[in-house]
Amino acid sequence: MQSVRDHIESLLARLAARAGEERVFTKLYAEAARAAADASDARKRAGVRLGPLDGTIVSIKDLFDVAGEPTTAGSLLLATTAPAVRDAVIVSRLRQAGAVIIGKTNMTEFAFTAIGDNQHYGTPGNAVDASLIPGGSSSGAGVSAGEATSDIAIGSDTGGSVRIPASLNGVVGFKPTARRVPLSGAFPLSATLDSIGPLARSVAECAAADAVMVGEEPAALVPLALAGLRVGIPRGLLFEDTESEVATAFDRSLARIEQTGARLADVSIDDLLADLRAATKRASIAAMEGAEIHADWLVTGASVPVDPWVSEPLSRAATIPTPVYIRALRRRTALCAAMDERLASVDVLALPTTPVTAPTIVSMAENADLRERTEGLLLRNTQVVNQFDLCAISLPMPGTARPAGLMLVSRNGHDRYLLRIAAEIEALLGC
Repeated sequence: MQSVRDHIESLLARLAARAGEERVFTKLYAEAARAAADASDARKRAGVRLGPLDGTIVSIKDLFDVAGEPTTAGSLLLATTAPAVRDAVIVSRLRQAGAVIIGKTNMTEFAFTAIGDNQHYGTPGNAVDASLIPGGSSSGAGVSAGEATSDIAIGSDTGGSVRIPASLNGVVGFKPTARRVPLSGAFPLSATLDSIGPLARSVAECAAADAVMVGEEPAALVPLALAGLRVGIPRGLLFEDTESEVATAFDRSLARIEQTGARLADVSIDDLLADLRAATKRASIAAMEGAEIHADWLVTGASVPVDPWVSEPLSRAATIPTPVYIRALRRRTALCAAMDERLASVDVLALPTTPVTAPTIVSMAENADLRERTEGLLLRNTQVVNQFDLCAISLPMPGTARPAGLMLVSRNGHDRYLLRIAAEIEALLGC
């Protein structure tokens, strides 16, 4: 079996070969990774293991603090800020579990957009076709997991930023219940909606990473039999404008799930979606909370360029009166309770993660209207999970020319239960 040191050396050699055009990683920790790999190999020789992540190659999104360096969050504006005093909590926990952190991955500026492009550090090409967008905001994470330059990539998800790149790059992406994973040391976008989750090539790897980041004792993930499982299909708004290939793959996946004895039923949630949309009509919660985080430079003007797709919506949100924000939060609280009650009749919801597959990077740069429409579609299904304080996972669906995801959604706090269901469906679909 290949040693961890040999594995990290092969990955570093791959990355060195494209160093002149590297867009997936913004920083590599070559020497630290070698040292961590050697330590893991030494433990193995001694018959000692720190857990399932010992010797696993992990990348982290460029919004997590690493002691001794600035956290840039994909922006030039933060490149000269004071170095972090300590590692983010999740980075510290990963290291303690024996993970080998290879580097920081690229992201959209301030984690704000879903396309995955970055005007400062370049746009990572999709793992299956470099001419296609990677999805964002955890763009480098999705590509890193998809191209296997890391075993597990850690991202953040405020409206879909783990699940969108997972869907478009053909990997698994898990968004836990908000506040399940500590946010300390992660550059924020929205205190209400932010969550931290893994991307990997299997549900088991995502579950192992989640457990470490949460601080739980590692335990084997036992798949849950699907016979009798109640699967809700939220047809309506969330199925509009779905590409035919995605719809066909989704229906085929559902048919295979139903053959196991699972019980499928339509669940209507369009009324709750409309109510929340009305409550956030003037600005999204993410934009209003992001505008507070960036209030200083929004008032004075940025000292370096900021992507207008980021700065303009933040500037608009900064003008929203405080009562509007407070009322939006209050209404959301009531709607989260209503959604929880609505979902009590099912074990999971199932729907396409993204209704579309990845378009080309060039098309997004050349056509602003197309970009805006595409971003809206990419975010539409995933952001519901954040808005209603749920947990979700995206699994690759087989049989599509370009990757597309099947999203499973469960109630607040049902994370481990959802992972067990996902493991069984993953095996069923052969993804």
